[in-house]
Amino acid sequence: MQVHHHPLVGAALGTGRAITSYRFGPQDGDASPKVYIQASLHADELPGMVVAWYLKRHFAGLETAGRLAARIVLVPVANPAGLNQHWFGAQMGRFEMRSGQDFNRRFPEIGPELALELKDRLTADPAHNARLIRAALRGQMAALQAHTELESQRIELMKLACDADLVIDLHCDWEAVAHLYTTPNAWPAIEPLARYLGSEAQLLADVSGGEPFDEACTAAWRYLRGAFDDRFPIPMAARSVTLELRGVRDVSHDMAARDAQAIVDYLTHIGMIAGEAPEPPPLRHPATPLAGCEYVHAPVSGVILHRRDIGETVRAGDIIAEVLDPLDDRLVPLIAQTEGVLYARHWTRFATAGMLVARIAGEDAARQGDLLVP
Repeated sequence: MQVHHHPLVGAALGTGRAITSYRFGPQDGDASPKVYIQASLHADELPGMVVAWYLKRHFAGLETAGRLAARIVLVPVANPAGLNQHWFGAQMGRFEMRSGQDFNRRFPEIGPELALELKDRLTADPAHNARLIRAALRGQMAALQAHTELESQRIELMKLACDADLVIDLHCDWEAVAHLYTTPNAWPAIEPLARYLGSEAQLLADVSGGEPFDEACTAAWRYLRGAFDDRFPIPMAARSVTLELRGVRDVSHDMAARDAQAIVDYLTHIGMIAGEAPEPPPLRHPATPLAGCEYVHAPVSGVILHRRDIGETVRAGDIIAEVLDPLDDRLVPLIAQTEGVLYARHWTRFATAGMLVARIAGEDAARQGDLLVP
């Protein structure tokens, strides 16, 4: 195991943070595939941080046993800047307090720059093109200049992940069952991971909006394929997935150990770890478009009284919750318009008018524009 520290731009005099990465497996450049795993990019989402700690122990043992067939880079704490944000005792890890920006948005996408750099160097050999693109990605990322701590954090994470064959970003939701986000192109390869994890909702989109980390890691490949598909064979040589490890309070040894084992089983299943993986269990629910998710909002303010639990399959017309206004003696029902899995809901039990309360994974793509939770 190699330990590396990646300094960030100091936000103020006398301050300075760094991202710590752990590297395992063969150190043979592009000869071996690369897996990148990070946790807690939203710094107040802690289940993934514990899973990453378990994974670090797994990978160290597997490396000693000579079973790692891939280079693995692990970042257990992807957002040291957000970990330091507290407001009267409450951790504020989703948005940077100085700028108001989501820590998991606005990652650099450099497809046009890569196209200009590579347009005269690509060939009819897809393997050659993949090696060329990875080297160019590393060069372009290394040349980026950061002026703020937030920018430097985004760039350092992209430097670590940009040339990976597989990117796994560990998150969680407010209150939720396990679910994941990936692209339609990557889904066939990611499906066994959903099975091992017991994911209840598999949400697919090529572009969800806002340049989140997982999409930024594959955006250049998608752009180059679109730019050169009539002249040069360019493989979609990078896959990414965001795993939502239930809710923010689902932090325990038992759950983290199970989730870490699921990831190890998956990496073994796809050949990144030598050995025999157990047979993946059945998929709990089929994949659905992210654009098919219904976001249920409270039309009025009041106390939220849930009528259906997370993980349940609901139908259009079902009352999933009510909002109680005790001053006007009103119970306002929140009614599902979509059939699907009620996979996530807000942790608070008091709604302001217009607040997002719950989400349902539906089959029909009905939404457009930015598809993720703001």
